[in-house]
Amino acid sequence: MEQFVPAIWISGMLAALGAIIYAVGDSFLLSARADIASYPNLQPYEKLLSGTERMAGLPWWRLSWGGLLGVYATPLLLAGFWQVYQGLLPAGIGLALPPALMFVWASVVGAFVHGSFIYLGEYVQALNCVDASSQPVMIGMFQRHRKIMMLAYGFLLTCVSIASIWFSMLILLEKTAFPRWMAAVNPLTAYLFWVVLRKILPTRLTAVTEGAGFNIAYLIFFILTTVGLVSAA
Repeated sequence: MEQFVPAIWISGMLAALGAIIYAVGDSFLLSARADIASYPNLQPYEKLLSGTERMAGLPWWRLSWGGLLGVYATPLLLAGFWQVYQGLLPAGIGLALPPALMFVWASVVGAFVHGSFIYLGEYVQALNCVDASSQPVMIGMFQRHRKIMMLAYGFLLTCVSIASIWFSMLILLEKTAFPRWMAAVNPLTAYLFWVVLRKILPTRLTAVTEGAGFNIAYLIFFILTTVGLVSAA
């Protein structure tokens, strides 16, 4: 593993940068505050919108870049999963490859989901602007689009959950390049840590990072995988 230390550092920094860019995109899309009372056309659909009304007032640059940043950052995350694979490889290809591939698969689907927020926001903004006779058409489009996004989200979360548990169990039960304490660190546990940490952080900071929790978890994960592998080497 010593000969891979420079590559481990580089891949870890690239993955951490990707997670930061992704989180900025999340913030662009989801950290806005919106009072449904300010949007009379949206009020009858408040329950259906379920918080997406916050995108009604987003300027186009913020909506578009909020979606695109995650798409552009995805290849950087893949560098981090190469690192994860290298760390698990001493346990054997058959055990190391499946969780790495599931993380990669989830990231590819995640790029689709992130980009899709652009169109979801467009539906919300259009719904706020069209007259009452056109609203049923917009609502139908919104519902179908959200259903596709939820299906993609479900697949993404399933892959990440299985890969995270596999990652931790492999470190705990098999010989890998990761130190044993890394068994406690995976994207799921990092996300739970962030949820707890949010409760004690200043409100201004939690407001800015609204919606970015999972990518902040990836940031924590990639920093610790890098530190773990380098220290073990």
